[in-house]
Amino acid sequence: MFWSTWHLDPLAAVLLVTAAAAYLWWLVGARRRGARWSAWRTTSFVAALALFAVLQFGIVGRYDQELRWAFTLRLALLFFAVPTFAALAAPVSLLRVGGPARWSTTADRVMGSRPVRVLGNAIVAPVVGLVLFAVLLTPLSAAIRQSGVCATAITVLVPVLGFTLLAPLSEPGVLRSSTFVTIEFLLAFVELLLDAVPGIVLRVSNHVLDGSLVQAVGQPWFPSPLRDQHLAGDLLWFIAEVADVPVLVMLFVRWQRTDRREARSVDALSDEEMAELTRAHLQRRG
Repeated sequence: MFWSTWHLDPLAAVLLVTAAAAYLWWLVGARRRGARWSAWRTTSFVAALALFAVLQFGIVGRYDQELRWAFTLRLALLFFAVPTFAALAAPVSLLRVGGPARWSTTADRVMGSRPVRVLGNAIVAPVVGLVLFAVLLTPLSAAIRQSGVCATAITVLVPVLGFTLLAPLSEPGVLRSSTFVTIEFLLAFVELLLDAVPGIVLRVSNHVLDGSLVQAVGQPWFPSPLRDQHLAGDLLWFIAEVADVPVLVMLFVRWQRTDRREARSVDALSDEEMAELTRAHLQRRG
């Protein structure tokens, strides 16, 4: 059934070729400059491209306008899974070591910009994900699912949004204070519950939430509208829970980097500077 529904998505093909060519270009540039690059990061990027291709060219991309579960699966994996693999590949770091100097400077400015810093933390990310998937609980979901323009926008914008949320967590150059990372840890556990809410609501509801009661036709295995919604809820619930695991891992890695950086800064202080810092701290506490 998978191969019989295989189709070509020209936009997705262009995006795949462009992303692969850029990553390969920067990888060759890094090798020429003598920089080492982990093979597992390259493998992670290949996995991101492969998953994106399956979603766009396979059964999910073929029937996402007819079936709720296909639309939900495509949306969830484009938001969670594809950006996760891409973020683990650290393309921004690779650009710094293997890309043109002008591009590297631009990337640093973007990563340090206020919008990226706001989006790229575990305080805002749960809200973004919750709002995105809460749309599936409204009649607007049917209009988006059946629109070709929205399908094109989802192909481009949803992976970019997911990567924007995850890249600051995985990129070595983005550091936070240990207190801030601790707060992110706590909120990431809250996210485990928040992300599951839309999937749970889709699964337990006994009426079609988007109001589209016309059953999809064309294949004998197409489910009824309500069964279709329940399948979408099952998939979203499962994916949302599993997708939080790599986020927790990234937060742990960033906490380690932050702790090492703060330890080095303390070790570099002289005895007089350390005493002065302690006095200032005690005065603030008093």
